[in-house]
Amino acid sequence: MMKAIRYFLALIALFSAAISCNTDKKNIPELPAKYIGEVTQEMTELMIHDVTNPPLAARFFSYACITGYEIVSQNDSSLAGLHGIINQYPNIKKPDTFPAQSYQLSAVLGMIQTAKTIQPSGTELQTFEDALLDSCRKMGFSEETIHQSLAYGKAMTKAILNYAKTDGYTLISNYPRYTPLGTPGSWYPTPPGYFAPVEPYFDTVRPFFLDSAAQFKPLAPVAFSEAKDSEFYKITKEVYDVEMSETNKEIAAFWDCNPFALQDNGHLMVGMKKISPGAHWMGITNIACQKAELSFTESMKIQTIIATTLMDGFIACWDEKYRSNRIRPETAIRKYIDPTWTPFLQTPPFPEYLSGHSTISTAAAAILTHYFGDNFSYSDTVEERYGLQARNYTSFNQAANEAAISRLYGGIHFMDAITRGQKQGREVGAWIIEKLPQSDLGVAQATKTKN
Repeated sequence: MMKAIRYFLALIALFSAAISCNTDKKNIPELPAKYIGEVTQEMTELMIHDVTNPPLAARFFSYACITGYEIVSQNDSSLAGLHGIINQYPNIKKPDTFPAQSYQLSAVLGMIQTAKTIQPSGTELQTFEDALLDSCRKMGFSEETIHQSLAYGKAMTKAILNYAKTDGYTLISNYPRYTPLGTPGSWYPTPPGYFAPVEPYFDTVRPFFLDSAAQFKPLAPVAFSEAKDSEFYKITKEVYDVEMSETNKEIAAFWDCNPFALQDNGHLMVGMKKISPGAHWMGITNIACQKAELSFTESMKIQTIIATTLMDGFIACWDEKYRSNRIRPETAIRKYIDPTWTPFLQTPPFPEYLSGHSTISTAAAAILTHYFGDNFSYSDTVEERYGLQARNYTSFNQAANEAAISRLYGGIHFMDAITRGQKQGREVGAWIIEKLPQSDLGVAQATKTKN
């Protein structure tokens, strides 16, 4: 009899615990999707501080976003897991030790933990994390939910960083130091910084969606020649003769996105606060998600796909940069046309062909168009905090085309590097869209289907 009573009481205790757990889950507040973008913005600020190069910035964004995505996909069945979608991604099991966690808070905290670990100044994100948790307490999150959400985020960060360690980036430091070829028509460092070449081995890093870095290898660039009747001289003269109207200057400055820019004050070189091309498109993605009032899950998905697209775009582009190793317009014009000429924008420290901004902007625009449609108008306010006025666009492709032509206006790219960069970007974007789950219609298409 006593044994039966004890068994009955145990059942009641288990039932009460289950009810309590379900009640706690129901009482957990929703976390606004805007916090996903706030994390990537804080990451951007650190990248400016650390002078993070563009390809590496895309890698940082990718693994931080993948951490958040993994957590959301483990808790929201509408989001497909990444296992079987991106290259060599493991089948990560959901831990059962955090019953009181908020998966949305866990996703944001997981992003922060990953960024804290992989970014050089990542520990500075602690201030942002503390402020976020204070906000969560005011929203009604319990201390237990916060504690378990943080623990869950950290567990997923560990899993994602284990995956990141296998992408080959950490092996780059073992490769021989890259030395410019010094041959006619090949790239050489430019003033005022004369920086060493950026990420010459980035093509050895594992892409997320692409089969290989050379999957969309472009045509060879226009052949170098010193002859004035050559095609190379024509495209060099085209850069030299660009009309620098106020409109063209505004476009060039808006899309500069050169974290290596320096200002010469006579006796001192001062670094100028600028974001990378990928950071600019992460900002655009957040603007679009907020304007469309997407759910937390949809925002997490799109920002992750954009981050990984940027990574693959840089891998494909950088594969060609150090293959063709082409001279920059600044070097060619000074040597063969006008020794006093300077470009409107400072020349970035890596070979010219292809144009990286043209490639990744076009790829990002393809993904965003897939999700939001081809007539999504928005105001690009990303650069306002860095002193540049907002620009308005009627589509992502319009913005990408402007980003591409800005490289000609800025005097840092030849035209064939721009148009073929755009072609590569379209190919990368189309390939990634094809690799996405068939159920992933995109916001615009899904809305049309419902109607």
